[in-house]
Amino acid sequence: KISIMSAKTVIAATLVASAAAFAPVSQTGSSSALKAFENEIGAQPPLGFFDPLGLLDDADQERFDRLRYVEVKHGRICMLAIVGHIVTAAGIRCGGDIAVGVPFTDMKAGLGFFDTISGAGLAQIIAFIGALELGFGLRQAEIEEACERYQENFPISSVVPFDIDRVSGIELNNGRAAQMGILALMVHEKLDNNPYIINDLLGSPVPFN
Repeated sequence: KISIMSAKTVIAATLVASAAAFAPVSQTGSSSALKAFENEIGAQPPLGFFDPLGLLDDADQERFDRLRYVEVKHGRICMLAIVGHIVTAAGIRCGGDIAVGVPFTDMKAGLGFFDTISGAGLAQIIAFIGALELGFGLRQAEIEEACERYQENFPISSVVPFDIDRVSGIELNNGRAAQMGILALMVHEKLDNNPYIINDLLGSPVPFN
C-alpha cells in the first residue's frame, strides 16, 4: 500500500508540475520579455521564445545571462548523467575500489547506487565535485578567455562551417532533452525499477540492477 501511495504521489506531483509549466502568465510581462529576448540563442522553432512561468518578466540582461548560465550548466551535467546511466546499466564499471574495500563492480546503476556505496565513497565523490567547482571558480575568467580564443581560431571548413550560434543552440537543445530524460529515468526507476520502459514497449526490455 505504501508503494502504491508513493507511486500515486510521484505521478500527482509530476502532473501538477506539468500543469504549472503551462499556466497562464501576465500578458504585459510576457510581451516585454518576448521583445527583450526573442532573438536570443535558444528561442528556436517551433516554440520560439517560451517562458510559461514568467521567469523573465521584467528581467534585465544580467538576469537572463544568469539563468542561461545555469541552464547550460545543468544541461551539461544531465548529458553526462544520461551517458553514465546508460553505461552503468550496461554493466560497465571502472576497475579498482570506489572506497577502501568497496569495488566499483559492487555498485548498482541509477539511484540504486546510493544503496550500495559506503559513506566514505560518497564523501569522496562530493569532495571531488566540490574541488571541480572551486577550481573552475578560481580560474573561470582564464578558462572562458581561452575558449573564446579557440572559437576565434577554429579551423575554417568549407564542408561543415563553424557557426558558434548554431553549435550553442544544439548544445542547449541537447541539454534540455537530457534534463527531461534523466528525470524520466529516475522517476521510472523509483516507480517500478524499470527506467528503460521505452525499450519494453518496443519489445527489447533492458535488465536493470
